[in-house]
Amino acid sequence: MADPANKAKPKKIHRLQIGLNVLVQLILIFFLVTAVNWIGFRHYKRWDVSRDQKYALSDKTKRFLNSIKAKVRITVFFSPSTPISGDVSSLLTEYQYAAKGKIDIENIDPQRSLSRAKELFDKYKVVSDESLIVIDYEGRNKTVKASEMAEIDQSGMAFGEGPRVTAFKGEQAITSAMMDLVEGKKNTIAYVTGHKEPSITEPSPLGMLGQQQQQEASPISVLKMFIENENIKFQELNLFNEPQIPAAIKTVMIVGPQYDLSDREIKLLHDFWNKQGRILLLIDPSAKTPKLNAFLHELGVKVNDDRLMAFVRTGIEELALIRDVQARFLGNSPVTKRLAEVRAIFFGGTSSITIESQRVRAANIQLQPLIEAEKGYFAETDYNTNDQAKLQADAKKAGTAPLTIGVSIEKGGSADERVQMNSSRMVVVSNATFIQNNALTQDQQALDFISSSTNWLLSREQLIGIAPKIPKTLTFSLNESALRSLRWTILIFMPLIFVVLGTAVWWKRRA
Repeated sequence: MADPANKAKPKKIHRLQIGLNVLVQLILIFFLVTAVNWIGFRHYKRWDVSRDQKYALSDKTKRFLNSIKAKVRITVFFSPSTPISGDVSSLLTEYQYAAKGKIDIENIDPQRSLSRAKELFDKYKVVSDESLIVIDYEGRNKTVKASEMAEIDQSGMAFGEGPRVTAFKGEQAITSAMMDLVEGKKNTIAYVTGHKEPSITEPSPLGMLGQQQQQEASPISVLKMFIENENIKFQELNLFNEPQIPAAIKTVMIVGPQYDLSDREIKLLHDFWNKQGRILLLIDPSAKTPKLNAFLHELGVKVNDDRLMAFVRTGIEELALIRDVQARFLGNSPVTKRLAEVRAIFFGGTSSITIESQRVRAANIQLQPLIEAEKGYFAETDYNTNDQAKLQADAKKAGTAPLTIGVSIEKGGSADERVQMNSSRMVVVSNATFIQNNALTQDQQALDFISSSTNWLLSREQLIGIAPKIPKTLTFSLNESALRSLRWTILIFMPLIFVVLGTAVWWKRRA
């Protein structure tokens, strides 16, 4: 037997050493977890495994976001009831991830955060009550409305169904707006003056020294503010003082001239048109402008000397004559595609337009109707008469052909929207009062139409090639054999699974 005295004594436990080892291990674990999280936060990869990849950003958007140098601030003014509010929120989250910290987003419900919404509305000069987002980049800002980010089908509302999103164009609209702001180049529209057009000049707050009354506010100040929010600058242009329309001007706006243009001014417009110029022309039918009408007639558009009217029944045998025109936008043109079948009221006098496409086809001029009056309107040539019997007789004799009040003209373009070609473009509407402030307070569809028109004239309808995302409906197609197999699965095999499990448990307990 071994001597017990020679046995090795157990090693003494040093609690301090053990505590230091545990502390070092905890520090190493904490450092390792922190390092893994930091690396995962800075270097990560996201995959969109959804069926239709609704929120996956295109490579073009990702490359653009990588090129941004400064911060982008996005303020979202969306009501929860907006059909695409969830889609927009998810899409902006993808923008934040792709921009790697260069985008800040603030969500505001205008119905709940009234004071904050009013503060930012005043800051960004928002005039639309539609759900929208405001993008701010280095002091420049641009609005993107909900209607620009989606195509909504509301045909089911008559049957109690809600609006349905047929195409989501959020990425296309948001990236286009960001590109405008980052480039920093404002498109300029020349506003023609000198023929008693509505003024766009805002009055001085104090007025002129010694003046008893301040200058009246611009009757189209709301429209001016709305278009300037589209990153567009207004510049007054008096053709009488110019040898030619400046080369920097790509688009000219003429709104309700009360006097006709001179021969020299018409020649300047001719030269501008022949050099692939763009013109937005709103005609006041009550003004006599034969030279301007002759210029349009050369391009296949004839503005008729009449007024659109309609009789509406106000009682059992009582009829009332209305001169304000209820019209609808046609969806066959890129100008009004987004406004297809939308109704709007054109206040004041409105004349009909005759389109003579065959006569100008050889000159490579394409004409397309944009706006048509609703059924029931007739074009009255004796529009100054007060003889109700005569007007009713003329209404009964009027045909059922649609009456056009808005048209687009393009020379040298392509019928395929995907093909971009240099061309001359013009939008003509035979009403000049529907864009004034007092009309816009009752119907804001005019703002959307003018916005679409100016974007088309500025060739901004397809700034980037990002296709809209079409929602895909998940469907199951089962033939007779598949239905038979599904029936056997539900009635036999699924219950049999629980029978087998129960039998196994019973057998185990019995054993």
